[in-house]
Amino acid sequence: MITVSNVSKHFGDFTALDDVSLEVPDGSLTALLGPSGSGKSTLLRIIGGLEWADAGSVVIHGDDVTNVPPQKRGIGFVFQHYAAFKHMTVRDNVGFGLKIRKTPKDKIDARVDELLNIVGLGGFAKRYPSQLSGGQRQRMALARALAVEPKVLLLDEPFGALDAKVRTELREWLRRLHDEVHVTTLLVTHDQEEALSIADNIAVMDNAHIEQVGGPRELYDRPANPFVMGFLGPVAKVDGTLVRPHDIALRTQPDAGTREAQVMRVSHLGFEVRVDLELSDGKPVFAQLTRYEAAQLELAGGDIVWLALTGDSDARLVSEDDRLDAVA
Repeated sequence: MITVSNVSKHFGDFTALDDVSLEVPDGSLTALLGPSGSGKSTLLRIIGGLEWADAGSVVIHGDDVTNVPPQKRGIGFVFQHYAAFKHMTVRDNVGFGLKIRKTPKDKIDARVDELLNIVGLGGFAKRYPSQLSGGQRQRMALARALAVEPKVLLLDEPFGALDAKVRTELREWLRRLHDEVHVTTLLVTHDQEEALSIADNIAVMDNAHIEQVGGPRELYDRPANPFVMGFLGPVAKVDGTLVRPHDIALRTQPDAGTREAQVMRVSHLGFEVRVDLELSDGKPVFAQLTRYEAAQLELAGGDIVWLALTGDSDARLVSEDDRLDAVA
C-alpha cells in the first residue's frame, strides 16, 4: 500500500499540492486523473522521490520513505517519453537496471526473456529502439521498469505521445499486463476514458486538491461535486440540476414533470444520436439517445418535445454555475 499523508508542495508562489492525502491499495491499478496543473504529476513525483514535499509523509508498504532517495524506494518509473538508450538493443535496455545492480548474467538473461515475452517483444530482443514503433518502445519501457521487480510502478502519462488508436490498444494491454504481474501501479492521466476503462480506483484532482476517490462506477454515478461530474463525462443542466444527457428522455407529448423544449439539431454519431435543444427560457441543453430511440421519435430541427429526467437521482447535482448549462 502507498499512503500519502497531508502532503503539500509549493514552487515559489504557486501551490502544486495543498494538504493532500491518499491511500493506494496493494496490487491495485489506481489513476490520478485531472486537468493540466491539477497537481497529479507532482504528487506522483513526490511518491517516487523525484520531488521533495514541503510537508507531509509518504509510506510505501509500511516503510516511511519521505526522506529516502528514489533509487532506494523500490520504484519503477515509466514516463511519456521513453528515455531509451539508443545505442543499446532492446535486450540491453530491459536488462540495464539489473546489470547496474550486479545481478548475475544468467539471472539477467532469464528475467529479460520472461519480460520480453510478457510484453510481446520476444522477437525484438536484438533490435534497437529506433527500429521499434512508438507503442513497442513504450512496452520496452514498461518491461525495463518491471525488470528490477519494483514494489510500486509509477506511470506518468505513459501513452501521451501516441496516437489515439495505439493509445487504446496499449491501455487495454496495460490492464492485461497488470492482471498478470499484480504490481501496485499508480497512473497519471488527463484522459477520462483511459482512467475509467482500466483503473480499479480513480483519484480526481483539481487545483492542488483531491476532489474524490473511488471506483469508476461510483465516481461516474455518484460524483461528489459538479467538477467531478463534469470532468468524468458529458453533463447537461436542466432547471439548475446537472444530469447526464443519456438520462434525459424525450417525449412527443407533455406529461407530469416534463419540460418543454425545441429541437435545434439532430446529430447522428455512429452508435448514438445527439439532440441539441433549447428550453423555453432560452437555455441550451442536449440529450443522448440510442439510434433506436431516435428512429422511434423521428425528430427534426424545429420540433417541440418534452424532457423527462430518468436514471438514478443520486447521479444528479444542483449547481448554480452557468458555465454548466450545457457541457459537451
